[in-house]
Amino acid sequence: MKDRQEHWVFAYGSLMWDPGFPVAEAVAARLEGFARRFCLRSVVYRGTEQSPGLVLGLDAEPAGNCRGLALRVSAPDWPETLEGLRRRELTTNAYEERLLPVALEDGRQVEAIAYVTRPDHVQYAGGLALDEQARIIAVARGGRGANADYLFNTALHLAQMGVEDIDLDALSQQVRCLLGSQDDAGDGAENGATPAG
Repeated sequence: MKDRQEHWVFAYGSLMWDPGFPVAEAVAARLEGFARRFCLRSVVYRGTEQSPGLVLGLDAEPAGNCRGLALRVSAPDWPETLEGLRRRELTTNAYEERLLPVALEDGRQVEAIAYVTRPDHVQYAGGLALDEQARIIAVARGGRGANADYLFNTALHLAQMGVEDIDLDALSQQVRCLLGSQDDAGDGAENGATPAG
């Protein structure tokens, strides 16, 4: 068993670029058996009950893997970090907190807290076509801002890490096209989900 003074969090979405807690070490990492997907409706942070957005989740996929960041948190910071993570990630209980084995790029093997989708949850939206995902993300906005910004920041961070995610790149391109179309339409937007403030 690993030294329990080592506390790790596996980041695959916004935690990579906006962890919200002190990070003692960040290492590129891979989690086996899961895939990163836009498969959860967001009704708080990147959407609302009236106009849900879409956020990333770890979807179980036996032959899959997800590349992201393993973030080490020092022991003195861990209690407050874990409390903050639970407030942030378990707001509507659409994720399940799991301790999973993660392979670090430098060869180390660690156990990390990861937030995995719950396919039985009402917010689960697995299997949406890419164009449907794009339509949702282009207009949704929640307490942490535009859903499109969440997508673009994640794609940018993965690209900076040298991680190729073909689906995320294609989705980003579609959303940019939709946002360009909205700009071309001027003030003629028909729904109340357009970004405000």
